Amino acid sequence: MITLAMDASTYRASVAVLDQARVLATASVTMRGADDERLMPAIADVMQEAGTDVSSLARIVCGEGPGSFTSLRIAASIAKGLAFGGGVPLFAVSSLALLAVSTDATAHEGRFVAAIDALRGEHYVATCDVNTAGHLTAIGAVERWPSDSLAMRAEPIGLLVGAGLTIDAAPGVAGLGRLGAMLGARPAVDLAAWEPAYGRLAEAQVKWEAAHGRPLPAS
Repeated sequence: MITLAMDASTYRASVAVLDQARVLATASVTMRGADDERLMPAIADVMQEAGTDVSSLARIVCGEGPGSFTSLRIAASIAKGLAFGGGVPLFAVSSLALLAVSTDATAHEGRFVAAIDALRGEHYVATCDVNTAGHLTAIGAVERWPSDSLAMRAEPIGLLVGAGLTIDAAPGVAGLGRLGAMLGARPAVDLAAWEPAYGRLAEAQVKWEAAHGRPLPAS
């Protein structure tokens, strides 16, 4: 089963082509400002390196967030476009789950606290359980914790995983195989309806609603 996987929940996107759990090609790319357009070229590069194209894909997997609004939206748009154009099913997975399986430091039985910077002095967090085979078996509900109390709150639960934390890591799709049955149990998304789980409103929407004193009208 050939899979194209991508995640852009942070300002560093991850892309990979896998055959089952075996990584055929992988890349990472900066997602910020003028660099946003680098994601699609990175996808083209890894598919060329893997010797595959959209017609050969069995599925596309996209990190659903939470995380950076703009980066998540770009990745979701690309994933949906490729899925629709190629008639390939699209599956969404938690970016916090991808973070938890992105490093060998979590490839053993235990409980970990995956954390992604949510800005505004907060982190998105979720508790992740890993079995003896290194597979993620459970992930808790996403919460927002104050960044300055991350270590204190995580200490009785498990090791912190994230950028600059106890286990320094970023969400990475090369570890997709470690999601095991959790990924296999998920249905494909409805391409017309699916949107990333951003975690909260975009900064621009927050400012608009504060200035106008009412919710932003639906488009």
